[in-house]
Amino acid sequence: MDIQMLDEIYKNAREWIEIAGNNIRSKINQPLTVDTKSNPNDLVTTMDKETEAFFVTKIKETYPNHFIIGEEGFGDNLASLDGTVWIIDPIDGTMNFVHQKRNFAISIGVYHDRIGEIGMVYDVMNDVLYHAKRGQGAYKNDTKLSALKKDVVLEKTIFAMNHFWLCPNRLVDEITMQKFVRYIRGTRAYGSAALDLAYIAEGITDGYLSLGLEPWDIAAGMVIVNEVGGVVTDIDGEPLDLLSKHHVFACNPAIQGEVIGILKEGRK
Repeated sequence: MDIQMLDEIYKNAREWIEIAGNNIRSKINQPLTVDTKSNPNDLVTTMDKETEAFFVTKIKETYPNHFIIGEEGFGDNLASLDGTVWIIDPIDGTMNFVHQKRNFAISIGVYHDRIGEIGMVYDVMNDVLYHAKRGQGAYKNDTKLSALKKDVVLEKTIFAMNHFWLCPNRLVDEITMQKFVRYIRGTRAYGSAALDLAYIAEGITDGYLSLGLEPWDIAAGMVIVNEVGGVVTDIDGEPLDLLSKHHVFACNPAIQGEVIGILKEGRK
């Protein structure tokens, strides 16, 4: 993708994400229709659908040859990431949106021929935009984020992960994970994959482990994390296919090998 086109898409994406965020804030206290999808904890609201429809309309009007992958089904059914593909989560952290009215984000990743070109994660209620263009660094609003430190040691790290890792599951032995969380400095659970990745890029957490994430959960955050020298892979350290669901491990690369080793020791 040439620089002029990249800059134009970036400018439009930033404008649209801010408009969508303003709309959500203006309606945050209005009554919501809340439905469930795959299970009782997989929520979707009228605002999720309204926000995704807004992006799809803008993108298709402005870039009719671009493709869209969206959580709520307003996009295209794709078999590849060839061409220019927008990967959108209109509200990442819908449960937080419903219960807390905070700690959720709009996530937009723009990929061209399978390469992440633009990532935007908008913390709507705090009016904080994490954003990046490939090869040009990552930013929190207008402040450029520093490259991740290279002297991080695992026992002094903070990981974002939820309690499912510490309960009996079919993936990693829970005893292994319980030992892991006692070894590191601490854990946090924010409930939004997009924000979790942005926090790694900011350097306020060091790692993120999550089970079964969809492409729209991580597409934007991957671009942002990569721009500060972080890594986002599956839990074996393998690249992610953004047309499939994955167990995701994102981190400062200084600790990647050690954590992957721990996870492999506990694999069932």
